[in-house]
Amino acid sequence: MLWIIFMLLLFISSMEMLTQNRWKKQASAGLLENCTGCVLCSEDNGCITCHHRLFLLIWRDGIRQYGMCVHTCPPGYFGVRGLEVNRCTKCRSPSCESCFSRDFCMKCKDKFYLHKGQCFRQCPPNTVVQPGTRECQEMCEPGPWSKWSACTHEGRTCGCKWGVETRVREVPGTAQEEGAACPALLETRKCRMRKHCPGGEHHTA
Repeated sequence: MLWIIFMLLLFISSMEMLTQNRWKKQASAGLLENCTGCVLCSEDNGCITCHHRLFLLIWRDGIRQYGMCVHTCPPGYFGVRGLEVNRCTKCRSPSCESCFSRDFCMKCKDKFYLHKGQCFRQCPPNTVVQPGTRECQEMCEPGPWSKWSACTHEGRTCGCKWGVETRVREVPGTAQEEGAACPALLETRKCRMRKHCPGGEHHTA
């Protein structure tokens, strides 16, 4: 009976050693694949330091972290160059695809809109979507329309049957500086001119 127990323990011990050796071989193979560009690499944590042109990207999985050396940081991260190490730093907002700093987004993920470095599910009040993009623009409130101009045709105020008159309205300076999306600032309409010019043709100034 003791002999049977001894053989069973020996068999279990052999299987554990075989499993450990197999895991070590797999870990070594993975280590060689994921240590590209590393100056210093750990079997448990991957890259610790990278060559000076590369960025250190830290992946976190629960309490474990693993380092990789990359040429460019992936979406959701931005590169920060330092004296000792260049790092990929994660954008603070999970809806940000590309950021300039932790708190300033430059491009949002799908279904989000960009406005002043932040991502929103819909454009904030008093803003509209810029055509062809997923960016929000400030709306502007133009001033009142001016009076209609004189009715003219190619610079003449008479001598033709029909001409055109125009009116304009101003936009506040702050809205122009922010590139706000504004409605029409100039209008034209057809107008009837004096067909005969008294004393001959004359031109507008």
